[in-house]
Amino acid sequence: MPTIKTAIDVAASPEMVWRVLTYFPDYPKWNPFLVSIQGSLSPGQRLKIQARLPQGREYKFSPLVVKVIPATELRWRRRRLVEGVFDRELAFLIVPNGIKGVRFIQREHFSGLLAPLIMHFISENTIKAFNLMNLALKRTAEAKR
Repeated sequence: MPTIKTAIDVAASPEMVWRVLTYFPDYPKWNPFLVSIQGSLSPGQRLKIQARLPQGREYKFSPLVVKVIPATELRWRRRRLVEGVFDRELAFLIVPNGIKGVRFIQREHFSGLLAPLIMHFISENTIKAFNLMNLALKRTAEAKR
């Protein structure tokens, strides 16, 4: 299963990073990648997300929330067309990293018949977008400590 994974160390508590990550009304102020999220963070609920890639292209999607563990993990799933063609599951993980803070990880698994082909076209921009968001989350969480 193809996977994209990025990480950054954040000098803030897991609770602070979680607060920044899950307080969607502030996303337009700090998040250069996921510029808008609406919806409830409850498993089984759909979110409405507007994303912006580094070259400026914007798109919208409505993933299904599959896992919510406060201050630890947020996970959602989405598919293109029908299940099994090109599916994605994105996880945001907050891992304690000693007494200094946490490691924030974005990990997206891709599956389906078209995943290997599509990955060739999207992986570079996806990694850039994840890294931009990671850095912005780090700056925001550390400023609020």
